[in-house]
Amino acid sequence: AGGGAWNFISKQTASSSATVSFTSGIDSTYKEYLFTFNNIHPATGNTQLTFQGNAAGEADYDETITSTAFLAFVAESGGNGTLGYEAGRDQAQGTGFQDCTGDIGAENDECASGYLHLFNPSSTTFVKHFIGRASSYHPSDRVNEFYFAGYFNTTSAIDEIQFKQSSGNIDAGDICLYGLTT
Repeated sequence: AGGGAWNFISKQTASSSATVSFTSGIDSTYKEYLFTFNNIHPATGNTQLTFQGNAAGEADYDETITSTAFLAFVAESGGNGTLGYEAGRDQAQGTGFQDCTGDIGAENDECASGYLHLFNPSSTTFVKHFIGRASSYHPSDRVNEFYFAGYFNTTSAIDEIQFKQSSGNIDAGDICLYGLTT
């Protein structure tokens, strides 16, 4: 919207992967980064795709996060739609992995797609904000639309992001990384 262009940096394809880690490509080249995840299919049903960051020079993917999450859903039948705050999927100065999807089913036709937008991760002055959105097919035949936002509460540069399922492996799917030219 501001006249910039998204530049492709890298793509990783999951295949029965415990984690998908981006350990290069996140630096001071861009002020904004976008991860897109497409057709993420978990090995275990009723799980979420999650992410966590790693500060430069660290190795544990345990940065402090403050976040919020909302979920909208509607059943295939058109009934039981709702929108609500997801108290169990946010963090208040937590160090766990942050949900970036609602529950995903593991049947052959069930998957999730969405994005994680990360702002100014190389700053050594400010915290690192993120926003995201995902659509997933829930095992009870409904669509979940999941919204999340927050920040890594560190002034250290974040130079790595890791994705994993909340339980089990990522059976299949692609995650791409882009940088925004301003």
